Amino acid sequence: MPIYKKLRTAAYILALGCAVLPAHAADNAAVKVMEEYLDFVDYGGATMFPEQIPAEEWQNFYVIDARDADQYQKEHIPGSVNIEWRQVLARRADLPKDKPVLIYCNTGSLSAQAGFALRVAGMDNVRILQGGFSEWKAKGGFDANRRASQPPQH
Repeated sequence: MPIYKKLRTAAYILALGCAVLPAHAADNAAVKVMEEYLDFVDYGGATMFPEQIPAEEWQNFYVIDARDADQYQKEHIPGSVNIEWRQVLARRADLPKDKPVLIYCNTGSLSAQAGFALRVAGMDNVRILQGGFSEWKAKGGFDANRRASQPPQH
Protein backbone atom coordinates (compact mmCIF):
# COMPACT_ATOMS: atom_id res chain seq x y z
CA MET A 1 0.00 0.00 0.00
CA PRO A 2 1.45 3.45 -0.92
CA ILE A 3 2.64 5.52 2.03
CA TYR A 4 0.02 8.25 1.51
CA LYS A 5 -2.78 5.69 1.68
CA LYS A 6 -1.23 4.23 4.85
CA LEU A 7 -0.96 7.70 6.35
CA ARG A 8 -4.48 8.66 5.35
CA THR A 9 -5.86 5.43 6.77
CA ALA A 10 -3.89 5.83 9.98
CA ALA A 11 -5.01 9.46 10.31
CA TYR A 12 -8.67 8.48 9.91
CA ILE A 13 -8.30 5.67 12.41
CA LEU A 14 -6.63 8.06 14.79
CA ALA A 15 -9.29 10.73 14.35
CA LEU A 16 -12.19 8.32 14.69
CA GLY A 17 -10.66 6.11 17.31
CA CYS A 18 -9.32 8.62 19.80
CA ALA A 19 -12.68 8.91 21.50
CA VAL A 20 -13.01 5.17 22.08
CA LEU A 21 -9.41 4.05 22.50
CA PRO A 22 -7.58 4.18 25.80
CA ALA A 23 -5.31 7.24 25.94
CA HIS A 24 -2.09 5.24 25.55
CA ALA A 25 -3.43 3.44 22.45
CA ALA A 26 -4.42 6.71 20.78
CA ASP A 27 -1.03 8.20 21.61
CA ASN A 28 0.75 5.17 20.13
CA ALA A 29 -1.33 5.40 16.95
CA ALA A 30 -0.57 9.11 16.58
CA VAL A 31 3.14 8.54 17.11
CA LYS A 32 3.15 5.72 14.54
CA VAL A 33 1.44 7.94 11.94
CA MET A 34 3.93 10.75 12.50
CA GLU A 35 6.90 8.35 12.38
CA GLU A 36 5.72 6.99 9.03
CA TYR A 37 5.21 10.48 7.68
CA LEU A 38 8.63 11.70 8.82
CA ASP A 39 10.29 8.63 7.30
CA PHE A 40 8.70 9.49 3.97
CA VAL A 41 8.60 13.31 3.71
CA ASP A 42 11.24 15.14 1.72
CA TYR A 43 13.68 17.55 3.34
CA GLY A 44 12.05 20.91 3.91
CA GLY A 45 8.62 19.48 4.70
CA ALA A 46 6.98 21.17 1.71
CA THR A 47 8.08 24.70 2.57
CA MET A 48 8.34 27.40 -0.07
CA PHE A 49 10.09 30.75 0.11
CA PRO A 50 8.31 33.86 -1.20
CA GLU A 51 11.02 34.35 -3.83
CA GLN A 52 10.29 30.92 -5.33
CA ILE A 53 6.89 32.05 -6.60
CA PRO A 54 6.79 34.36 -9.65
CA ALA A 55 4.09 37.04 -9.39
CA GLU A 56 2.03 35.50 -12.20
CA GLU A 57 2.06 32.08 -10.46
CA TRP A 58 0.31 33.21 -7.25
CA GLN A 59 -3.06 32.86 -8.98
CA ASN A 60 -2.40 29.10 -9.33
CA PHE A 61 -2.34 28.63 -5.54
CA TYR A 62 -5.19 28.36 -3.08
CA VAL A 63 -3.70 30.59 -0.37
CA ILE A 64 -4.75 30.20 3.26
CA ASP A 65 -4.05 32.90 5.84
CA ALA A 66 -3.97 30.83 9.04
CA ARG A 67 -3.88 33.82 11.40
CA ASP A 68 -6.86 34.98 13.44
CA ALA A 69 -9.61 37.05 11.85
CA ASP A 70 -8.42 40.35 13.40
CA GLN A 71 -4.95 40.00 11.88
CA TYR A 72 -6.44 38.99 8.53
CA GLN A 73 -8.75 42.03 8.56
CA LYS A 74 -5.82 44.40 9.17
CA GLU A 75 -3.63 43.06 6.39
CA HIS A 76 -3.22 39.88 4.35
CA ILE A 77 -1.92 38.51 1.08
CA PRO A 78 -4.47 39.57 -1.54
CA GLY A 79 -6.56 36.62 -2.71
CA SER A 80 -5.99 34.59 0.44
CA VAL A 81 -8.76 32.89 2.40
CA ASN A 82 -8.79 33.21 6.19
CA ILE A 83 -8.96 29.85 7.98
CA GLU A 84 -7.51 30.05 11.49
CA TRP A 85 -4.70 27.48 11.89
CA ARG A 86 -6.59 25.40 14.46
CA GLN A 87 -9.50 24.98 12.01
CA VAL A 88 -7.56 24.06 8.87
CA LEU A 89 -7.57 20.30 9.47
CA ALA A 90 -11.28 20.27 10.35
CA ARG A 91 -12.03 22.15 7.11
CA ARG A 92 -9.80 20.04 4.85
CA ALA A 93 -12.82 18.82 2.85
CA ASP A 94 -13.29 22.43 1.68
CA LEU A 95 -9.75 22.65 0.30
CA PRO A 96 -8.98 21.97 -3.37
CA LYS A 97 -7.28 18.73 -4.30
CA ASP A 98 -6.49 19.81 -7.88
CA LYS A 99 -4.21 22.79 -7.17
CA PRO A 100 -1.46 23.61 -4.69
CA VAL A 101 -2.54 24.92 -1.30
CA LEU A 102 -0.17 27.46 0.26
CA ILE A 103 -0.64 28.21 3.94
CA TYR A 104 0.91 31.04 5.95
CA CYS A 105 0.74 32.73 9.35
CA ASN A 106 2.88 35.60 10.71
CA THR A 107 6.22 33.78 10.80
CA GLY A 108 5.54 30.26 9.53
CA SER A 109 5.42 28.37 12.83
CA LEU A 110 1.64 27.97 13.23
CA SER A 111 1.08 27.39 9.54
CA ALA A 112 3.79 24.71 9.67
CA GLN A 113 1.77 22.89 12.32
CA ALA A 114 -1.43 23.16 10.29
CA GLY A 115 0.41 22.14 7.11
CA PHE A 116 1.97 19.16 8.87
CA ALA A 117 -1.47 18.02 10.03
CA LEU A 118 -2.90 18.36 6.51
CA ARG A 119 0.00 16.44 4.98
CA VAL A 120 -0.26 13.65 7.57
CA ALA A 121 -3.97 13.52 6.68
CA GLY A 122 -2.96 12.78 3.09
CA MET A 123 -3.02 16.18 1.41
CA ASP A 124 0.24 16.12 -0.54
CA ASN A 125 -0.60 19.37 -2.39
CA VAL A 126 -0.03 21.52 0.74
CA ARG A 127 2.93 23.90 0.98
CA ILE A 128 3.95 26.19 3.85
CA LEU A 129 5.15 29.73 3.16
CA GLN A 130 8.54 29.88 4.89
CA GLY A 131 8.78 32.94 7.10
CA GLY A 132 5.07 33.64 6.80
CA PHE A 133 3.47 36.99 6.10
CA SER A 134 6.35 38.91 7.70
CA GLU A 135 8.92 37.48 5.32
CA TRP A 136 6.57 37.77 2.33
CA LYS A 137 6.24 41.52 3.00
CA ALA A 138 9.94 42.01 3.77
CA LYS A 139 10.98 40.30 0.54
CA GLY A 140 8.64 42.35 -1.64
CA GLY A 141 5.34 40.49 -1.61
CA PHE A 142 4.32 39.38 -5.09
CA ASP A 143 7.58 40.92 -6.41
CA ALA A 144 9.84 38.75 -4.20
CA ASN A 145 10.74 36.45 -7.11
CA ARG A 146 11.60 39.34 -9.44
CA ARG A 147 13.65 41.08 -6.74
CA ALA A 148 15.57 37.90 -5.91
CA SER A 149 16.47 37.33 -9.57
CA GLN A 150 17.84 40.85 -10.12
CA PRO A 151 21.57 41.48 -9.70
CA PRO A 152 22.42 43.35 -6.49
CA GLN A 153 22.53 47.15 -6.68
CA HIS A 154 25.83 48.75 -5.63
